[in-house]
Amino acid sequence: MSTPSETAPAEQDALQTEQRTAAVVYNPVKVHLPTLKRTVAKHQQEAGWAETLWFETTEEDPGGGMARAALDAGADVVAAAGGDGTVRAVAEVVHGSEASLALLPSGTGNLLARNMKLPLDDLGASARTIFHGQDRDIDFGTLKVERPSGERERFGFLVMAGLGLDARMLVNTRPELKKRVGWLAYVDSLFRSVRDADAFEFRYQLDDDGNRALRAHSLIVGNCGELQAGAILLPDAEIDDGYFDIAVMRPRTFLGWVRIGARVFWENGILRAFRRSSLAKTVVGKKIVSASREERPLRYLRGKEFTARLEKPDEFEIDGDPVGEVVAFRAQIDPMSLSVRVPSPADDRHGARSVP
Repeated sequence: MSTPSETAPAEQDALQTEQRTAAVVYNPVKVHLPTLKRTVAKHQQEAGWAETLWFETTEEDPGGGMARAALDAGADVVAAAGGDGTVRAVAEVVHGSEASLALLPSGTGNLLARNMKLPLDDLGASARTIFHGQDRDIDFGTLKVERPSGERERFGFLVMAGLGLDARMLVNTRPELKKRVGWLAYVDSLFRSVRDADAFEFRYQLDDDGNRALRAHSLIVGNCGELQAGAILLPDAEIDDGYFDIAVMRPRTFLGWVRIGARVFWENGILRAFRRSSLAKTVVGKKIVSASREERPLRYLRGKEFTARLEKPDEFEIDGDPVGEVVAFRAQIDPMSLSVRVPSPADDRHGARSVP
């Protein structure tokens, strides 16, 4: 019979091989590293995971190369600590792998965390979710864009991609104002962009529905629909339904812009709640929902693949980051292909907040 001292090393080796590993890809400009490391270490030790791996982003690489290094090192969970750009860069690599994406939100937008109702201002709760949470599979958007030069590039996206007014607005946002007032800087940019937001013409194909032409001020393809400040651009969008929701803004007058503003900042929230109620299934309810989709200044479409070609180049944005001008793009949905760490039901139920 083996003594306890003889079996202990073997048991320890078995435990060591079963330990899971997390990696954190962090933007040094967006995070306070000592606090972040201390908080992550606390929850890592409580969960009994292996030592966390750390990778710092650079100006040249917002996180993709670091995420690949994390996967090569055997990470089971790769956490993105930074703004929307860091999250997207990490998600592009984690998407389709065996690993999960975790979020340590920072920055102005945090759009994926907002849409998934994850903690935005609780570092302890976010860090706890890395080690004690569970995986939720969501859809992932893939993009092929064509530049004015003819060059083609591939991107992934989690929330929204689009062109026209919203992309010009991001290009026009003043960095110094964004640092001082956060998302309110976009309001300043919006008013400056509207003045020179000429409508653009484009041809598009949605799934197999033929080729059509439209004129618009903004075209947005979304995987989920919520923006900052509680604004809801796409009230029907769900992050795990296998479809894109597409918004086409085409106001003819200033009042048209006012109508779109009222819709996005107020009415869409009411419509979303209504559509999830039993009333939406009645005959009258269905007529209300149908009428809301056909509003003239703001048109909604839905599908799994969307291709658009512009009459002339225009600015393009992906998950809140401007990526330059394009003349065409194709968006495709990859259903349930990205696992994201979310709080466990027990933490969600008790509204657990964790002290860093």
